[in-house]
Amino acid sequence: MLSQSTLLHLRIPFSFFLLPVFCFAVSVAQPSDWSRTIWAFFILHFLVYPASNAYNSYYDKDEDSIGGLENPPPVSRELLYVSLAMDFGAVLLGLLVSFWFALGLLLYGLASKAYSYDKIRLKKYPITSWLVIGFFQGFFTFLLIYQGILNVPLSELGSAKVYLGGTLSSLMLLGSYPMTQVYQHQEDAKRGDLTLSRLLGIRGTFLFTMLVFGSVGGLYFWYFWAFYAWQVGLIFELSLLPVVVYFMYWFYKVWQNPQNANFKSTMRLNLISAICMNLFFSGLYFF
Repeated sequence: MLSQSTLLHLRIPFSFFLLPVFCFAVSVAQPSDWSRTIWAFFILHFLVYPASNAYNSYYDKDEDSIGGLENPPPVSRELLYVSLAMDFGAVLLGLLVSFWFALGLLLYGLASKAYSYDKIRLKKYPITSWLVIGFFQGFFTFLLIYQGILNVPLSELGSAKVYLGGTLSSLMLLGSYPMTQVYQHQEDAKRGDLTLSRLLGIRGTFLFTMLVFGSVGGLYFWYFWAFYAWQVGLIFELSLLPVVVYFMYWFYKVWQNPQNANFKSTMRLNLISAICMNLFFSGLYFF
């Protein structure tokens, strides 16, 4: 049996926040073979993402709140072994989806380890880590899912609809990722990790996210207009209204007092955003 600490550090519910990329890719792919889709979903959200969380937790050894875990318990060596075993199992099961899917999972796992591993520790470099996370959790994962669930040649990943869908996924993550770091400045400083949010400052992080989200929102509208209908783009913008309203309310509170950039507010924003985007991208499948 796994210890309670290890189970908590897997942070499986946190994978819900990464589900919009999966739902978007599936809606664009329009799969007929749902067995591949189900396997891809299980492997990513119950093995790959939790393994990445566990590996990150093992090397971070956080004492304050982390994504999806307000009071993280101490970690043990078991956590490292479990994360590596889950990554290994994910690659093996990935072969049930496609060879390229399995290879992509291997590359994703290596990138996530480079982010946390103390001998490399990309997390120390704000721009590099931001770009790596944005690329692998967005563009790379989007194309990985599309290829896997359709089992198509890599050449088919270059179509405009697929390529731009992956690009938009990365841009959205590049805008939102600093917000996941905004309450961790003190903890990151203790380890010497200069995240992008620390570089921008608390208020600067909010301004940065607002600027990027505004721009990316316009690009999403253009994408849905070009490949679906302008009404779909409008529905997308409307579906994000709860996110915008909460973000602006929270931004106002943080501008008055930076201490309001806390764990609970960050998780609340992530949850609202994930719910809205998951609902929209799930519905997009039927357009």
